[in-house]
Amino acid sequence: MSLEFGIVFILLWMLQIVYFKIADKYNIIDKPNQRSSHSQLTLRGGGIIFPISFLLWFFVSGFQYPYLAAAVVLLSTISFVDDVMTLSTKPRLTIHLLSVGLTLYELGFELLPWWAWILGFVLVIGWLNAFNFMDGINGITVLYALSVILPLGFLNYQTPTVDQDLYVYICLGLLVFGFFNVRRKAKTFAGDIGSISLGLLLVFCLISLILATGDWFYVVFVAVYGIDSVITIMERILRKENIFEAHRSHLYQYLANEKGIPHVRVSVLYALIQFSVSSVLIYSIPFEMGNQVAVIILLSLGLLYLYVKKSVKSSFSIE
Repeated sequence: MSLEFGIVFILLWMLQIVYFKIADKYNIIDKPNQRSSHSQLTLRGGGIIFPISFLLWFFVSGFQYPYLAAAVVLLSTISFVDDVMTLSTKPRLTIHLLSVGLTLYELGFELLPWWAWILGFVLVIGWLNAFNFMDGINGITVLYALSVILPLGFLNYQTPTVDQDLYVYICLGLLVFGFFNVRRKAKTFAGDIGSISLGLLLVFCLISLILATGDWFYVVFVAVYGIDSVITIMERILRKENIFEAHRSHLYQYLANEKGIPHVRVSVLYALIQFSVSSVLIYSIPFEMGNQVAVIILLSLGLLYLYVKKSVKSSFSIE
């Protein structure tokens, strides 16, 4: 089995290099603007390696999760087109809704009440859009994804809810992409094709675990960025801003841009905090304290987030 993973890793590496040549030839680059957290031209769409790694697993696994595969292909295609030439909201939203519907069906939502579908659509689409915003900080997408996928994979190894090899293939894609992204001057960003497809795979694995166990507290596995996103959206709504437009209002953006903390250091901080709180939750489960610990973690992270963000904004007179 290790030979298979080694071959897949080499293949993914080669495909990543091929994509760089294509992106360079056709000028698929990320041009910084006043909303960006970077200041240099960077190849866009390197995250194409994420749907590729998933599709490799899909073929090797004997075509498991076909509806999820269709969702990943649809999302990746529309996202890549949007990376190359900006699309209007209507086609993107249509494909997003269709892809999320296919994913929920794969998860078995047809057996759940109608309100579960509505909740699923709102949460998954919200997560995809929030996760997509992370891409402008070097290393944060890949390191945070690893901090989520590793605890999920650990629990799945103990009590399988999805094919364990899926976690391995996702990690292999993250390692390849991370080599070119987790650095002071990133060679590439994930682009919509990478961040949105990766976000869909993460939420599929998370919801699979929640449905299999019936335990809601596993949402803590995405609590750090979830709290950042929810509070930031609420702040932008209060300021009457368009929450679907690019911005620099997340705490990690303030830390990297206004405080001037190196991108990779901010990314490592987010990933370490997320991995730590997930580990605390995992440790509490055998003692049947998951619900209590999850509430404590969510409240503590929320209060800590508000305090740190207020302090940072005050020091730079940010409204």
